[in-house]
Amino acid sequence: MTLTPASPSDCYHCGLPVPRGSSFRVAINGESRTLCCGGCAAVAAAIVNSGLTDFYRYRTEAAPTGRELVPEFLRQAALYDHPEIQKSFVHAESDTLREASLILEGITCAACVWLNERHLASLPGVISAQINYATHRARVRWDDSRIHLSAILQAVSRIGYLAHPYNPDRQQQILENERKHKLRRLALTGVLGMQVMILAVALYWGAWTGIESEYANFFRWVSLFLTLPVVLYSAQPFFSAAWRDVKHLRTGMDVPVSLGILLAFVGSAWATIHGGGEVYYDSVVMFVFFLLAARYFELTARKHAAEASEALVHMTPAMTTRLTHDGEELIPVAQLRPGDRVLVRPGESIPADGKVLAGCSTVDESLLTGESLPLPKDIGANLIGGSLNIESPLQMMVERTGQDTTLSAILRLLDRAQSEKPAIAQLADRAAAWFVAAVLVATALVGYYWWQAGNPHWLQILISMLVVTCPCALSLATPTAVTAATGALTRRGLLTTRGHALETLATATHFVFDKTGTLTQGRLQVYHVATFNAVSRADALAIAAALEHHSEHPLARAILQSAQDAPRLSARDVVNTPGAGLQGSVDAQRYYIGTPAFIEQSIGLRIPPATRLALQQSGHTVVFLTSTQRLMAAFVIGDEIRPGASTLIKALQQRGRNVRMLTGDHALVAERIATALGITEWAADLKPGDKLDHIKRLQATGAIVAMVGDGINDAAALAAAHVSIAMGSGAQVAAASADMILLSGRLDNLAYALDKADKTLRIIRQNFYRALVYNFLALPAAAMGYIPPWLAAIGMSASSLMVVLNALRLVDRNPSTPAQPQPGA
Repeated sequence: MTLTPASPSDCYHCGLPVPRGSSFRVAINGESRTLCCGGCAAVAAAIVNSGLTDFYRYRTEAAPTGRELVPEFLRQAALYDHPEIQKSFVHAESDTLREASLILEGITCAACVWLNERHLASLPGVISAQINYATHRARVRWDDSRIHLSAILQAVSRIGYLAHPYNPDRQQQILENERKHKLRRLALTGVLGMQVMILAVALYWGAWTGIESEYANFFRWVSLFLTLPVVLYSAQPFFSAAWRDVKHLRTGMDVPVSLGILLAFVGSAWATIHGGGEVYYDSVVMFVFFLLAARYFELTARKHAAEASEALVHMTPAMTTRLTHDGEELIPVAQLRPGDRVLVRPGESIPADGKVLAGCSTVDESLLTGESLPLPKDIGANLIGGSLNIESPLQMMVERTGQDTTLSAILRLLDRAQSEKPAIAQLADRAAAWFVAAVLVATALVGYYWWQAGNPHWLQILISMLVVTCPCALSLATPTAVTAATGALTRRGLLTTRGHALETLATATHFVFDKTGTLTQGRLQVYHVATFNAVSRADALAIAAALEHHSEHPLARAILQSAQDAPRLSARDVVNTPGAGLQGSVDAQRYYIGTPAFIEQSIGLRIPPATRLALQQSGHTVVFLTSTQRLMAAFVIGDEIRPGASTLIKALQQRGRNVRMLTGDHALVAERIATALGITEWAADLKPGDKLDHIKRLQATGAIVAMVGDGINDAAALAAAHVSIAMGSGAQVAAASADMILLSGRLDNLAYALDKADKTLRIIRQNFYRALVYNFLALPAAAMGYIPPWLAAIGMSASSLMVVLNALRLVDRNPSTPAQPQPGA
């Protein structure tokens, strides 16, 4: 009996009532049918597209609902498109541009990374997709008006992997599950492998001394049954990954490995069944065991390499105490909104970015900035989410939550740096992809040659060639090293934001420094206010503060600090000329504040040379305030050299690097700082364009330039330099242009970074060349029959493992120790 819906208003697929306003319809057997939900519509469409519409003609009971048939993952993926859910893990760069950090399950080698990156990049609307092999984290940017996140997640699932938003707790669970599965497979292989090896010894000894055929056949059959679970269960990840590669016309590392395992097992089984020929059960269990052991230790090593960024992720607490009119309430941090009042007790982590409303305490920001000492926090002080309250309770006002916090921005930049591939890594990936294909072709030709030549060991040679090569070591060489090095630098408060930064820093020949806020502390103070033409000090400070309120320059902050007790005025139509000065209207009168050159260029008013020289003799910066007709005041502003600057300059000079200072200040100020630091090459009175031109002139001579700066006037020069470092206390636009950000403000950490960059590049090259040498020596040796399958498995596993262990030398084992630069390193 054929079942039909009880009513035309019921769902044609499952028979449930169709909700009012439902627009889900599918053409089934030539008629448009009404369906109750998207799930039933998807299932019905799949049935029709598969040519199975007779299902509806012959069914005798209602079909399961679409919600039961649609995989759980696809239902969850649709939820990730909800704006409220995306707030916790998606960063909105604009109205439509989105960025998210995802975890990929199923990654086994560099070929998996290659496949996923290209598959994601081919999706319409996906702008970029970069995957870090060491952490299995993907950074994906997309246009939400063209493609939704759920479609991206589903696209990954269609090629055999699973992607989901990054969650530190879930990642730990995934890593633990992966570790248990690997350990279970490794244990089974080890236990059964020992039995197979004992039987193999008996067969080898019997072949030499003599053994009765019935015993030899019995031992072979026992070995076959002992090896079968190893092939079907323990080696299953290799086969799954290889099949996935083959389906997508990609030759990854697991393809030759799987072929080697299958050929050895099938050849041995054939010999066992027919009672003649050689068997390789011992080789099968041994190289499955060694491969699994290598991947187990590699998993552990990857976890150690990524531990710095993982520590940052876990800094934000799960729960916090919100203050309401009714008292205190404990809520999840995800429910916080800007404007909420929060109580942070001693020993608790700051849940979000904000300001202190009440209380006085010290806060540990070491994991975020590398600053080893707790910082005092009083009313009005800024608090960074993830830092630790030490002494007393604090009440705070939440200003930024979720993906808008400083910690989230740091994690995004760190993800980007670890996902982007330096040039040497891109070369290695291309070489590895072609290398596997070349190995398969060479193996087929060599196997055919030995088979035609009548060599009885041709199958053994074939297996050894498939197993001995290790292209994965080529692709592992860079990501493991970069991940370990960036993690170590993050602990020192130096955030790497671009993948090429370490490689370029290691080869930089010229280091160019801005002065104010970089070589000096940037905490300027007004030492003296000189007034002219009957202008009072209070009026001069009030007008200057009204103008400087529109600037982020350290000089502006010094004037604003000095004008706290002056009358409050507001400026309109303010125009900021970076590196020169500002102009604007205060009480309908036009005023100008800045350098003498800016004043003269703006209104033609020339500062008397005698006045300039008298004020500048101290070696401090002088800023002039004028109206359109007269000189009103001059502000003498001083700064102190930043701690660690002298150590850094000496370390760079000892390494043979050229050091220069560029500043917009006048020559007397620049000379004072340069002389104190031992810098012999410097330039003063520079505009932002002059700094940019200076960088370009150096580059034209073949110099590799590293630029260190902090202000808006440094942004162009930072963007033009080969590698740029911004001070974390500087302007946001400078940080946006930088390849690295010095969150700690300690310049001596740059000397440590240079040592780390040199060591990183050295280790990458070591890994790269060792992997090349190993492959080019091992492959011919295996082709000539000098390497048995079991030794090939050891060699291949050891090659990958050595690459990862070598990279772990970059992990900072004692991050609290101050940097000790090594001259000449």
